Amino acid sequence: MKRRIHSNEEEAEINITPMLDVVFILLIFFIVTTSFVKELGVDLSRPSNEPPKDVEVSEVIAIKIDRTGTITIKNRETDIRAVRANIESALAIKPDASVVVAADREADAGILVRVVDQARVAGAQRVSLAALAR
Repeated sequence: MKRRIHSNEEEAEINITPMLDVVFILLIFFIVTTSFVKELGVDLSRPSNEPPKDVEVSEVIAIKIDRTGTITIKNRETDIRAVRANIESALAIKPDASVVVAADREADAGILVRVVDQARVAGAQRVSLAALAR
């Protein structure tokens, strides 16, 4: 003979409140201990439609990048690895000089970014971009 036992007690429930407390404590712990890294950016002076201001030629370090990726500084072809040294030597002579990177519209953007980065690393305070006229 099989007997069924009926109980009037409510069925047992799992209380998840302590588990939620632990999860929130872990979340707060990870948020507090995470180190936030500030990414470095490059501030550029973009060309505008305003007429150009009178700037003395001696205050500008001109860098040209043609469509094939050839970098020219002071009318000399320069390798990307020598850009920083050339800018540093020019800034040693003219510390307040601006660096103007004139790139062809079809030039590789990666080379342009590397040249601007090298100018910043060399210590140039003002780096501007320009498009080469055709």
